[in-house]
Amino acid sequence: CAFPTDKGLFAVTPDAMNGGWAMAPDQECVSGTWCPIACPPGQVMAQWKPGTTYAFPESTYGGVYCNDDGEIEVPFKNKPWCVDGTGAVEAVNKAGKVVSFCQTCLPGYEDMIIPTDVEDSATLAVPGASYWDSTAAHYYINAPGVDSSQGCHWGDKSKPIGNWSPYVAGANTVEGGSTFVKLGLNPVWQDSPLYNTKPNFGLKVECPDGNCNGAKCEVDGNGVVSDNKATGAGGSDFCVVTVPPGSKAHIVVYNLDGSGGDAE
Repeated sequence: CAFPTDKGLFAVTPDAMNGGWAMAPDQECVSGTWCPIACPPGQVMAQWKPGTTYAFPESTYGGVYCNDDGEIEVPFKNKPWCVDGTGAVEAVNKAGKVVSFCQTCLPGYEDMIIPTDVEDSATLAVPGASYWDSTAAHYYINAPGVDSSQGCHWGDKSKPIGNWSPYVAGANTVEGGSTFVKLGLNPVWQDSPLYNTKPNFGLKVECPDGNCNGAKCEVDGNGVVSDNKATGAGGSDFCVVTVPPGSKAHIVVYNLDGSGGDAE
């Protein structure tokens, strides 16, 4: 099935075999399969196989169905393919160079190929309570200077980019309007030799309105700095901030040496 250019999608590696669909470059959208999609920054996909949950392989049935005639079948015909997220989380870059937040594709193959390049600030795609199986958005965050064309791809252990980047974040807005924002170390990075070279940047959650719960939540080269640190899957630490309904949180990227603007 050909990738449509009139549905407001972000095209992932359009010149490769995937042709713009949110799949690996060597994966094609073929008859009899579901073809996941990537949305522009701040938006989340609104198409997936109805009734599916977070279990393999049905967790990959995101996007639209390519039928046996090579035609696209849209599961929710009265909905756009991409819709605005809740807008509750903004990425703020104080490091002075571009920072790429790479979102994983879910429902889909969970590759971190949905890019948001943050120069100054950008609204991140935060799913609401009606999103697929009530799941959250997940991001891998690359070092300042690594844009999405380099960083939002499967990497390898030779350098800390893509799925080997040092930090991960997550966010979702739940029933009632509260938003959970999570920062943590990437277990893949932490379990590799790359961990011996500490990052030169950090992340922290800031709440401009000042009314978040658990607001001390930071990751730097040494780990998670928080009053409510926990250990997650893969043995890596994380922290969570709860943003009340109607408020916003910022995920601030800063240089550990204080350069680039914010010298706190």
